[in-house]
Amino acid sequence: MKVTVVGAGNVGATVADAIAVKEVANEVVLVDIRENFAEGKALDMWETAPIRLSDTRLTGSTNDYSKTAGSDIVVITSGMPRKPGMSRDDLISTNAKIVKSVTESVVKYSPDAIIIIVANPLDVMTYAAFLTSKKSRNKVFGMAGILDTARYRAFLAEELNVSPKDIQALLMGGHGDTMVPLPRYTTVAGIPVTQLIDTDKLDAIVERTKKGGGEIVKLLGTSAWYAPGYAAAQMVEAIARDQKRIFPVCTLLEGEYGHENVALGVPVVLGKNGIEKVIEIELTDDEKKLLDTSAEAVKSVMKVLDDMKLF
Repeated sequence: MKVTVVGAGNVGATVADAIAVKEVANEVVLVDIRENFAEGKALDMWETAPIRLSDTRLTGSTNDYSKTAGSDIVVITSGMPRKPGMSRDDLISTNAKIVKSVTESVVKYSPDAIIIIVANPLDVMTYAAFLTSKKSRNKVFGMAGILDTARYRAFLAEELNVSPKDIQALLMGGHGDTMVPLPRYTTVAGIPVTQLIDTDKLDAIVERTKKGGGEIVKLLGTSAWYAPGYAAAQMVEAIARDQKRIFPVCTLLEGEYGHENVALGVPVVLGKNGIEKVIEIELTDDEKKLLDTSAEAVKSVMKVLDDMKLF
């Protein structure tokens, strides 16, 4: 199993490191446009192998995609990070061009690879990679829901003073303020969360989850990296080990939930073939309205990309 991570910044390096720690792949190739940056990061990580007892080989490359040839999975984290006061929409022009160029290089050397997008704005960059790669939707999708769900579960664990291991939750929709947390599908060791927490507190946690990325940006002055990196690595593991995990993943809908041609977070089965099934759950009228609103918001940003005539 060979995995390539494009972008050796904070998120990309975390993805590569997490994959190596878990020994998900035999080889991880880290690629970056900055001279010797990926080589240095990869070497530093490789030198931890005797300490962590990991056999995963890590190598770096300065924009030489020939070293990525034959990759089974490629994670694209490249792009400009969000700065304080910058909306995700502001990133479209620059990051779409980056994702398009990277995806072209990836497909050239690894035509059969499954591609996971982490670059922001996530939903639209997933769409950009889908258009560029000309692959089916089960082979090109985005990481967002796992990160958003992790934040939601972490906040709930803190409020309830319980282990996050026992919390299961689901979110849908776009990655950002219009995401759709679903308390009705949230449980703590099988107990509906609504039985354990007051409505006002639960609503506050839902709102905090929606703005989770912005909270990190305000504190750090840049986007998060540990949680996004581990979220992407969890997707890689599910594919590499054919785990058939059910995760919320950003994919191009083909009629599910009444929507077509929009990249939206929905629950899927993730295995060796990528997205092996899109799961349609029952939604109340209110939940469906929230999802429709989120879909319209994502479509409006996708239209901005379409109007740029890059594809």
